Amino acid sequence: MITAGDQVQLTWRTTDATSVSIDGLGDVPTSGVKTVTPTASTSYHLVARGEGGTAEASASVTVNAPPAVVVPSNTMTAEQEFAANVQDIFFDYDTDAIRSDAQATLSKDAGYLASHPDVKIVLGGYCDERGSDEYNLALGQRRADSAKNALVTAGVAATRIRVISYGKEKPFCTESNEACWQQNRRAGFSIDR
Repeated sequence: MITAGDQVQLTWRTTDATSVSIDGLGDVPTSGVKTVTPTASTSYHLVARGEGGTAEASASVTVNAPPAVVVPSNTMTAEQEFAANVQDIFFDYDTDAIRSDAQATLSKDAGYLASHPDVKIVLGGYCDERGSDEYNLALGQRRADSAKNALVTAGVAATRIRVISYGKEKPFCTESNEACWQQNRRAGFSIDR
């Protein structure tokens, strides 16, 4: 049993199979591991074929809805509610690839945005202090674009998202060490006014 947005690993091993497929995933190797992020309760059905015939197996994953965040509308501003429900994502050094921990965060962010269709956002791309200004502006743009593409894939309208690169110009932390640099390698969310 998992919560929506969480990942689960499917593991399988067959003997003497010549072809193996899993519904929803297609053809797969005769043994392997696959990480999936189901959004609803799902049964994964494996069919293995070989000289000895056909064998089948199923695994079910129950997905619970994420816990509801109770936000009294009269005590929080729109910005406070947004900040409580939409989290920034972080990147590894010198890359714009979405990390697995960031995928789960983006899934939750997309859920909030889906339930608040009037909210438009600015996605800022940020970098640590290493590298030239020009390089970091380009990397920040790619990071913001990666986060935007993930949200659009999750169903958020592209017209609701504006991206901007800040490069290394607006650091969240100013010390020259890895812990600080990690805080600065992010795609940051704010409400577009």
